[in-house]
Amino acid sequence: MALTTSIKPTPEAQPAAPARPPRRRRIEWTYLAFLLPALICFTIAITVPALMGIFFSFTDSVGFGDYQIIGLTNYLALFTDPAIIGAYGFTLGFAFITVIITNLIAFLLAIGLTAQIRARVALRAIFVMPMVISGIVIAYVFNFVFSNTLPAFGETIGLDFLKSSILANPDYAWISIVVVTAWQAIPSAMLIYIAGLMAIPYDLYEASSLDGASAFGQLKAVTLPLMVGYIGINMIIGFKNFLGAYDIIVGLTNGGPGVATRSIAMTIFTGFERGDYAYQMANATVFFLISLMIALLQLRLTSKGVAK
Repeated sequence: MALTTSIKPTPEAQPAAPARPPRRRRIEWTYLAFLLPALICFTIAITVPALMGIFFSFTDSVGFGDYQIIGLTNYLALFTDPAIIGAYGFTLGFAFITVIITNLIAFLLAIGLTAQIRARVALRAIFVMPMVISGIVIAYVFNFVFSNTLPAFGETIGLDFLKSSILANPDYAWISIVVVTAWQAIPSAMLIYIAGLMAIPYDLYEASSLDGASAFGQLKAVTLPLMVGYIGINMIIGFKNFLGAYDIIVGLTNGGPGVATRSIAMTIFTGFERGDYAYQMANATVFFLISLMIALLQLRLTSKGVAK
């Protein structure tokens, strides 16, 4: 009887299966149904007015009636206008000082509120309260404090520098704006720092303690290096927000005395009231580009995961 054997091809000898074409991603109509109304509202309320404003920045329009195209005239005038230069100088300086003070105090508070102390949860809730109060309400309250309470206190104890309101001094009125703005902004920055500190493994502190590191040494060698991302994000977010300062300034000084504390946002809005529509739209466009560059920098940092 003849024996027959069948030789099976090895896996290498088997023909490769044809590659399947990539499947097209299925469109979720429910997702589009929810997205479309928001997209329409954003386009009508934000995108279209912004594009119209950019267009009118190249005209001599006063906000209504006829207008003519004048090219870059408004933009060139911005760089020689002392009022505009002064507003940018005040806003940039105010934002820089406020972001430093805010993050320094917020970081110290976060360290204290993550330590093993009693009632730290209750203290966190207390320190977060300024964040939920309207800025204009806070400004009017502090306006009364700076205009009435502190001068009366100065009269009582005989301190000359407290007898007059700081809001009426063109050299020091900016200090009140920095204090109130930082007071409201500290809680949000503090919460970010608390989240970052709680994400640091406790084993690192134990290991550094065994190596003989002091509390300051642990702060310098463990805490700060691991918190660099959070610090960077807080600094950028804070600086971007402080550039648009408006409500607190209105409630405290209304841009005064004179124009000593007038921000970019106040300059734009008051210009609209005076009929400088096209000119201030050019100012708003430049301000938008500056804010956009800061936002892109923030996006670049967060996309690289520096906040981890």
